[in-house]
Amino acid sequence: MTIRTLIVDDEKLAIQGLQLRLEKFEDVEVIGTCANGREAIRSIKTEKPDLVFLDIQMPGFDGFSVVKGVMEIEPPLFVFVTAFEEHAIRAFEANAVNYLMKPVDEDKLADTIERVRVRMAEKRSAEEAEKLKNVLNEVAPDAAEEFAEGDGESADRYEKLINIKDRGQIFRVEIETIEHIEAAGDYMCIYTGDNSLILRETMKDLERRLDPRKFQRVHRSTIVNLDQVRQVKPHTNGECFLVLESGAEVKVSRSYRDVVARFVH
Repeated sequence: MTIRTLIVDDEKLAIQGLQLRLEKFEDVEVIGTCANGREAIRSIKTEKPDLVFLDIQMPGFDGFSVVKGVMEIEPPLFVFVTAFEEHAIRAFEANAVNYLMKPVDEDKLADTIERVRVRMAEKRSAEEAEKLKNVLNEVAPDAAEEFAEGDGESADRYEKLINIKDRGQIFRVEIETIEHIEAAGDYMCIYTGDNSLILRETMKDLERRLDPRKFQRVHRSTIVNLDQVRQVKPHTNGECFLVLESGAEVKVSRSYRDVVARFVH
């Protein structure tokens, strides 16, 4: 799967530097470069790239204006590249794959390309599933109905209640009441807003029991219920804090900040 890529930046050296770093990724093909926002909108509409590395501060149309300018078509994936950290939250709001600081760090670029691969694979899987549903609707309506029912079953497989033995008692906790979870070795601290309980289980095992549409890792040792998030507060170095329903604040590390894009609109 080739990732057809467009680079948009008004600085020639920045374009050249990014092109050089992208050469090591065999599945990334740079199909063009643009020096301003208007040129970028034209190129995105005509070339239809899979991925766009987009500078934010440019003369005339800035990076966010470019995103708005291509919303009438199926937009590509965007990665914002800039020297200014204060745009991080707006980047999340634009559902960017990532937000890279200049000069681009090679490890963070590699992580970004891997996220792009995952997003493209998910999109392709969804498209293939939709095609299959359409074919089944035409040639085998009964099978199509079973296929749709199967989708619902996959969503229902996650637990609604969890039993926690803590301090000699067994507590039955409704999953939707959990605000966030913090790991401490092989123990999990479960916070429900007005209570905290200790569960002996690894984070990896607990994640399998939780619906990923609602519960997301925001730090190496923290899981958050996205339905409980009430505010996003930007922090330094591209990090931010999530303010939860109870008023508790949880830090989102840079490695997981794309999670914010799932619920910031």
